[in-house]
Amino acid sequence: MFWGRRELRLETERLILRPPRHGDWRAWAALREESAAFLQPWEPTWAPDHLTRRAFTARVYWSQRSVANGTALPLFLIRRSDDALLGAITLDNIRRGPAQSATTGYWIGAPHARQGYMREALLAVVRHAFGPLDLSRLEAGCLPENTPSRRLLESCGYKYEGVAQAYLQINGRWRNHVLYANLRHDRRGRTEAG
Repeated sequence: MFWGRRELRLETERLILRPPRHGDWRAWAALREESAAFLQPWEPTWAPDHLTRRAFTARVYWSQRSVANGTALPLFLIRRSDDALLGAITLDNIRRGPAQSATTGYWIGAPHARQGYMREALLAVVRHAFGPLDLSRLEAGCLPENTPSRRLLESCGYKYEGVAQAYLQINGRWRNHVLYANLRHDRRGRTEAG
C-alpha cells in the first residue's frame, strides 16, 4: 500500500491537507456551486451531474484507489481554525522509474482566493513530493492569461518551460497552456552512474 494503514495528512501553519472523504460532499458541492463563475473559465466543462453526491462518491473512490496504487495524491485544503473546506490540490499522473515525476493541479473556492492558502498548500505538497515521495520533477500547466496561477507557480519554485498548443479542453474549447516545472534541486544533472 502506498501510504500504509493510516490516512495521509500534511499540516501547515493554517491548513490540514488530506484526501477527500464521503462526509465532505455537502461542503465540496456548496463551495464549488458558490465558486462556479470563478472556477469555470479555468476548468474543463462540468458534467451535468458534477455537483451530485453520486459523482462525488465516485471521486472519493477514485481518490482512495489512486492513493493506494501510488498513481495520484488528491488532497483537500481544510482550514485548521474552523475545519472549512477551501479547495483541493492534486499530484496526478505520478510516474515512477526513469521519470519520477507528477503533474500538479489545484483549485480554490472564490471566498478563499488570494489569501495565501494555495501557496501554503502547494509548498507543502512540493516538500512532500521531493521528500517522502522521492519525485524529481513536478509539472503544471495553466492558461496564459491566468496571471494569479502563473504567479503562484513561480513563487513556489516552478519555472516556465514553454507553450503546449491545444493542450486541454477548458470551458468547452481546446486551449493552449503555458507549462511549468519544478525540479528537485539535488538531482539536476545527476544520473544513476554519476
